[in-house]
Amino acid sequence: MAWLLLVVGGLFEVGFTTSLRFVEGFRNLPWTFAFLVSVTLSMGLLERAARTIAMGTAYAVWGGIGAVGTVIVGMAWFDEPATTVRLLLILAIVACIAALRISS
Repeated sequence: MAWLLLVVGGLFEVGFTTSLRFVEGFRNLPWTFAFLVSVTLSMGLLERAARTIAMGTAYAVWGGIGAVGTVIVGMAWFDEPATTVRLLLILAIVACIAALRISS
């Protein structure tokens, strides 16, 4: 259950980083609300998961999910480059997350 909470928390991290693109100095209230809700849920789920999973592992996995997800959102919706090097680096992050999961 802790791993599921951690994955969902990582997905909410993608939500808050994506929302940051639109908050306009926190003047755009709907996006600011989306950011605040996402960051609260993301951090709360990380905290809950870290009660069972080692903190270093939980944080690395949470951050990795957020980083990979944010890069994918950027490539899919914001025309960020999807070069071979970027895709290989994303694959490396995913491999490291999987290795942390296996080793814990």
